[in-house]
Amino acid sequence: MSRVFWFRKDLRLQDNEALTRCAEAAIADDGSPVFGCFTFQKNAFESLTGIRQHSLVASLESLSQSMSDSLHILEGESADAIVKFTKQNDVESIHATQSFDPAGIAEQVQVAKALEAIGKQLVLEGSNYAVTPGAVVKPTDGSAYRVYTPFYKAWFEIGWPEPFKLPKKTVWGQASDSKIPKPTKPAQFKVRAGEQFALDTFERFKKRALFDYSENRNRADLSGTSKLSHALAHGEIHPRTLLADLRDIPGHNVFRKEIAWREFYADVLFRNPHTLNDYYVPRFSKMRYDKGKAADQKLERWKQGTTGFPMVDAGMRQLAAEGWMHNRVRMIVASFLVKDLHLEWQQGADWFEQCLSDFDPASNSHGWQWTAGCGTDASPYYRVFNPILQGYKFDPDGNYVRKYIQELSHLEGAEVHEPWLLVDGLINGYPEPMLDHSRERDESLRRLEEIKEK
Repeated sequence: MSRVFWFRKDLRLQDNEALTRCAEAAIADDGSPVFGCFTFQKNAFESLTGIRQHSLVASLESLSQSMSDSLHILEGESADAIVKFTKQNDVESIHATQSFDPAGIAEQVQVAKALEAIGKQLVLEGSNYAVTPGAVVKPTDGSAYRVYTPFYKAWFEIGWPEPFKLPKKTVWGQASDSKIPKPTKPAQFKVRAGEQFALDTFERFKKRALFDYSENRNRADLSGTSKLSHALAHGEIHPRTLLADLRDIPGHNVFRKEIAWREFYADVLFRNPHTLNDYYVPRFSKMRYDKGKAADQKLERWKQGTTGFPMVDAGMRQLAAEGWMHNRVRMIVASFLVKDLHLEWQQGADWFEQCLSDFDPASNSHGWQWTAGCGTDASPYYRVFNPILQGYKFDPDGNYVRKYIQELSHLEGAEVHEPWLLVDGLINGYPEPMLDHSRERDESLRRLEEIKEK
């Protein structure tokens, strides 16, 4: 009897614990085949932006090619589609990587119940993290860490195994005649994705920027980041693979800590599923936020990158053009939305979910809550990013801004960060600042005092 491996957010063959265990069990069953499947809901796919559609399709195409075109695309709700495939192919058991986010948990529970009803089992193993969410606890009382630094120390002490290797004797089920969905929306560029591309990207990063990562990762104008967030979000590469090559030197240590931030947020969301859309610190839900038509207009200018603050607008235009944004700039635009525009963080998080090709529910929600001052280990609310000074510091020559804001391409050097001060700064139609940052910062702090008093 054959086995099914249900690919989810682990679109790779190597360093995939659940797939390795599935293949080993199939080999022990006299070399029975493994059917690789991916479930696909048409409406959910069509709701994605063009870049997100193309990113998923590129990843699935790469995965199928690595399996000799034997990836089966099952259309419909996961439980119904997998049960139907199981009945049609005399399947003994179904294997998958365990999810720890709210949507993933709900989905795997539904699939498990549907399979149990026909006498089959869903075998969940491994995770998309080096250390399983929920495993890092305080030695004193077994409770969760609320602060990153002690979490990191405990996480690092637990450690992780060497990357898993798929057995060479793995036999894939029959070639699939199902079709990978075609994008229904255009992308601004040809998307490259998949396991091998992720591995090649990591090799380039090690040569290009890993050594200086501690110094250059915050520079928006430099290629100082790994560019692996998309691969991690789709599971084209596992954190174990990245961690296995890291040594005890500054650049490597900081990169390891960035991976741990991702795992910290996954742990927080797993333990507090309501924080996907709700406040980790409840009192911030009582803060006075702007609503109504004027607030909606401010939100739209933020989305379109027409706030009049070059560093904010460059980030939002990068998001629209590439489906990605530099991490430092994500913090700048998030601070601007919450503390200059006085809008709730969920509005920004929703827009990021819609646009980011590297969308990850835990990192998105808790990255936003960190900046908004209402999450675990949050940046204090009174820490308000000055979008102008942030530009001078992290784009000192203005190259990042000029790349994404064509209306300012005629300006030289750092003067691009305050174009309204120049005689010809706004001649190409770039808008004046939509607000006075100092005044709005003070307003945010007044609103903070209101909930402190209550």
